[in-house]
Amino acid sequence: MNIAYFVETRKKMGLSQKELCDGVCTQATLSRFEKNGQVPAIKILIKLCNRLNLSLADLFPKVEQASSALNQKMADAEFKLITMDYTKAQQLLQEIDFANIDNDDQRLRYLYLQGYLITLLEGETTDALFAFSQILAADAKDYAVIYNLLALTGSGMIYAGKQENEKADFYFNRVLKEIYDYQIRTTTDVWRVLNIVYNCGKFYSDVKEYETSDALLNYAYEICAENHVTYYLARVAFRLARNQRAQGKELPEICDYLNDARAFARLNRNFHELKAIEAYQQKINLTVAEK
Repeated sequence: MNIAYFVETRKKMGLSQKELCDGVCTQATLSRFEKNGQVPAIKILIKLCNRLNLSLADLFPKVEQASSALNQKMADAEFKLITMDYTKAQQLLQEIDFANIDNDDQRLRYLYLQGYLITLLEGETTDALFAFSQILAADAKDYAVIYNLLALTGSGMIYAGKQENEKADFYFNRVLKEIYDYQIRTTTDVWRVLNIVYNCGKFYSDVKEYETSDALLNYAYEICAENHVTYYLARVAFRLARNQRAQGKELPEICDYLNDARAFARLNRNFHELKAIEAYQQKINLTVAEK
């Protein structure tokens, strides 16, 4: 609420606190509002605003609308991240001025998106690590837990990309100690937990720890099924197919996962993943034909 604008308007009209609140409320009530931000009952606030020719809209909806617009912009960027349209996600994020964000949750959300997009677009790893370190250094609050887990995962992804697997394992291990206990409350939580679980599973697949990877990827599959979301299923099924092949499993089992991956990629119009799945299928077909 823009209390400063309320006070400024009162003074411009030449009204003292005593004059403004006469017959409406006590001067102490008005003083607590102006000095300490203690908002009076809505009926009192409306009467005070009417005397100043202000509407409630003059005091706070502009801020709320800006906040809502900012949330929508970041939600759009996060959705593009989920659907692997990283370039568009980064364009959306660049339209936001971080210096003007004064809400802690929004700041953490911005930093998480910034760190991930830098990492996935192969930007400066020091910039991504700085974004994640700011999240990890923030005051611990309930809403910060998921951002901490995302920051740990993102840090692990950076080191994995640099083939520094011991460092990557340090971060992914910290995540695994907490992610199974994290309580999913919203659809956004679902996406973020899937992000974490999938990237942990991908890392352990890349370092050939298939038992751990399979367990994580199957957990991701269960999350998708329980919450009726499909955006990560193509990636999860495709990675499971590669894991099965690396472990020498039967071809029909591998193809079942590939068929699932292909179907979900088409459903979600994830053409990037679909192209990779088709190329992998052709590779398998050539191998089979050569035998």
